Amino acid sequence: MAQDAAQDKSGSSSLLSPIRRISWHDLIATLAPVVLASILAIAVAFHFVQPAPPSTITLSSGPDGSIFRSVAEKYRPILARNGITLEILPSEGSLDNLGRLTDVNTRVDAGFVQGGVATGSDISNVVSLGSVFHEPLAIVYRNPRPIQRLSELRGKRIAIGPEGSGTRFLALALLKANEIQPHGPTKLVDLAGEAAREALLRHQIDAAFLMGDSAAPETIRQMLHTKGFRLFDFPQADAYVRRFHYLNKLELPPGSFDLGTNLPPKPLVMLAPTVELVARTHLHPALSDLLIEAAQEVHGRPTLLQRAGEFPAPLEHEYPISRDAARYYKSGKSFAYRHLPFWLASLTDRIAVMLVPIIIVLIPGLRLLPSLYGWRVRARIYRRYSELMALERAALTPMSAEKRAALLARLDKIEKSIITGKIPGSFADETYVLRQHIDFVRERLSRTDNESQS
Repeated sequence: MAQDAAQDKSGSSSLLSPIRRISWHDLIATLAPVVLASILAIAVAFHFVQPAPPSTITLSSGPDGSIFRSVAEKYRPILARNGITLEILPSEGSLDNLGRLTDVNTRVDAGFVQGGVATGSDISNVVSLGSVFHEPLAIVYRNPRPIQRLSELRGKRIAIGPEGSGTRFLALALLKANEIQPHGPTKLVDLAGEAAREALLRHQIDAAFLMGDSAAPETIRQMLHTKGFRLFDFPQADAYVRRFHYLNKLELPPGSFDLGTNLPPKPLVMLAPTVELVARTHLHPALSDLLIEAAQEVHGRPTLLQRAGEFPAPLEHEYPISRDAARYYKSGKSFAYRHLPFWLASLTDRIAVMLVPIIIVLIPGLRLLPSLYGWRVRARIYRRYSELMALERAALTPMSAEKRAALLARLDKIEKSIITGKIPGSFADETYVLRQHIDFVRERLSRTDNESQS
């Protein structure tokens, strides 16, 4: 008796097990497209996600003691507040900085470059983070009377700065525009700064092109107090600005250099290229933001030559403004970088990019998974109905005993496949309704058989 009960129980379990079991084939077939789409979306997001920003920026500055070097030193503590170490490389000036940036074998991330020095250089791998300050050109000369055009310096001795300097580059460009060339009657000497001032005092030269540290307001004030020294006024400034697009016109009011003695005694017009913070195109966006933020803190104050907040500015001259810099000037730092420490904001930014495919693809896909799975299981059940309908149509036509037996055998095979198939218990209703319809068709075939025998 107990053995019979055990057998009944075992048989009952074996009968129910096909219904209780999950159809892993259907589950995998349903899950596979969602998983593949998610993997593809994550792979695409991973391709576009930025790596963690490096902890060091290498900046090519200028000679020791130059304005480029002193500005770079001011950037150092600002970047250090965000855990970024600034490595400053001394250089010969703008041309040297640009050469390093365009040389793919040189380990430099950014540098200061004076406008106008990019002529003839391949600048396809560099971008501008913005103009950071004016670098005015001062032309100090000796002459009994003021001169009105640079062409009047023809045949004189002119200091144009050392080789590789931005001063020399601009001086040669302006002199060439006035038909003054090297190796002609005009003597061009490689002097700058204090050496040029001493040469003027000793009448060894007649004029000097001065920029940067050599043209600081205090230096110009001292030179204007020297008897016989004059500062060139650019009456043709508008023409120069139109011809040399990297130049700007600066108008200084009387007394700008010395209020007590009213120097200059009348409005003075000067020309000035802007110095740009130039970077490699692959500079990390977070580091681009930090450099511009440092530039705003260092260069945003008013001076004799600029208004408050005038610099840094996305003024596009020779180099395209980088997309990251344009975004920063338009909307500032992202929410994460405004409210979180730099390292945490960087991590959050990258995690957010990776979450996009999960939110857009994986989560909706998983929510649809039960419906897709149910659709697949029901499709298997409904597929049997099409077979039943075909058998029922066959029952309406005259047939031999052998054909009827074949149809009944086929019907038994359909029923067996349903019983032994892995159908989840949640679909038991549809399964038993299908079996009732199988019995209905079987009865129809059997009734047709009896009618033909009678």
